[in-house]
Amino acid sequence: MTSNDLHLDIQDDIAIIRLTRGAKRNALSDGLILALRDAFEKLPSTVRAAVIDGEGPHFCAGLDLSELKERDAGQGLQHSRMWHAALDLVQFGPVPVIAALHGAVVGGGLELASACHIRVADSTTFYALPEGSRGIFVGGGGSVRIPKLIGAARMTDMMMTGRVYNAEDGERAGFAQYLVAEGSAFDKALELAKRVATNAPLTNYALMHALPRIAEQPADHGFFTEALMAGIAQAAPDAKERVRAFLDGKAAKVQKS
Repeated sequence: MTSNDLHLDIQDDIAIIRLTRGAKRNALSDGLILALRDAFEKLPSTVRAAVIDGEGPHFCAGLDLSELKERDAGQGLQHSRMWHAALDLVQFGPVPVIAALHGAVVGGGLELASACHIRVADSTTFYALPEGSRGIFVGGGGSVRIPKLIGAARMTDMMMTGRVYNAEDGERAGFAQYLVAEGSAFDKALELAKRVATNAPLTNYALMHALPRIAEQPADHGFFTEALMAGIAQAAPDAKERVRAFLDGKAAKVQKS
């Protein structure tokens, strides 16, 4: 699948989804958002994990402000909901998604990254939310997802003051789980995607769909949901084979890194 905004390549059981608006620092146009939606809606059933990357020196510099139009409140609401539907397919779609971050991860780009399950940043990465200085507000789910990574106070500071986090401070704040050398984010993200793809599909599904919801539930509800998911996961034939292999000494034990 190729469009002017996005390129999808399937390598074995990994989907590589690359934003291809490099000349505009991969700014998120409506066309690109809809292309992301379509890519995740139509992933082949053989795909087990995905990597999102950005063409050129930047992952994504945010909303394409050249498309910002005069909208009334209702139109603005519907536009935001369109973004929500697309990014929900990233977070709650069919496969785990690893983001390969480099250069600008700004505004809507940070909203996209926050919808992914694992984020790998290289040393060129920087994070910002300039909406406050532009008189707008996040509209792609950032007000829900980003505070879960870094806290509401940090997000408030970023939007009010224009604070920019570099790669090192960003990792400490919680934007990314991995920090790697310049130019190696994609390779690390692909390595992780290949590892994630070997997991039992139902366990990956539980981590994507159940774990975030359990985290939002009262403790007693969360314990019950956990028990249901644990029972379902361990009953899968794949899980039984993996446990049997471990008990028979055919599976590797956890080792210290």
